[in-house]
Amino acid sequence: MSMLSVKDLHVYYGSIHAIKGISFDVNEGEIVTLIGANGAGKSTTLNTVGGLLKPAEGSITFSDEDITGTPAHKLTTKGMALCPEGRRIFLQMSVKENLDMGGFTRTAAENAESIEKIYERFPRLKERRRQVAGTLSGGEQQMLAMGRALMSRPKLLMLDEPSMGLAPILVEEIFNIIRDLHDQGTTILLVEQNAQMALSVADRAYVLETGKISMEGDAKELLHDERVRKAYLGA
Repeated sequence: MSMLSVKDLHVYYGSIHAIKGISFDVNEGEIVTLIGANGAGKSTTLNTVGGLLKPAEGSITFSDEDITGTPAHKLTTKGMALCPEGRRIFLQMSVKENLDMGGFTRTAAENAESIEKIYERFPRLKERRRQVAGTLSGGEQQMLAMGRALMSRPKLLMLDEPSMGLAPILVEEIFNIIRDLHDQGTTILLVEQNAQMALSVADRAYVLETGKISMEGDAKELLHDERVRKAYLGA
């Protein structure tokens, strides 16, 4: 069953036609990834779905509701959460305060329960719950950004470049967390420049090139596709 459906999406930055009529679906319980080179339109697509940008044309449907152009804060109450590129945590706030901000749509009791689940999933955040977020390592900041997104208990978690700037061992740790979230039933839309990791964890994938979808299909099949390997895997 399709949870998210994007149809004929067009997005502009001024006169620049960044997204040129793409269509894709995310089914309940799936990990779907968008891969492509820098400037292909991956983050623009995610930011448009997440309500940070308004499309010029096309439609976005979530859980059978047309959400085209709906602002980001209203999408949170509908069950969508975006973990943005660059983490965008509140650097001067503590870890606990950042997590509280992620649960702004929930009751105090729901937030208390959610925070305990976040601490179980990310033990390092519990250890550092009183620490100022800006003093965390890059990997810990990424965990905090993911934890903050999960505080709203989303039906759909959107992750934008979660491995960016991380050492290989931390990249592996972040993707293990993504696998675990998937195993527990979270539906995930993943934008990731590390095509190898993205395709290894996803169910299905779409390849973006200059604002258009050039390929789509089963992620494991695309992982072994010669065209994808030459273009994105250095093979």
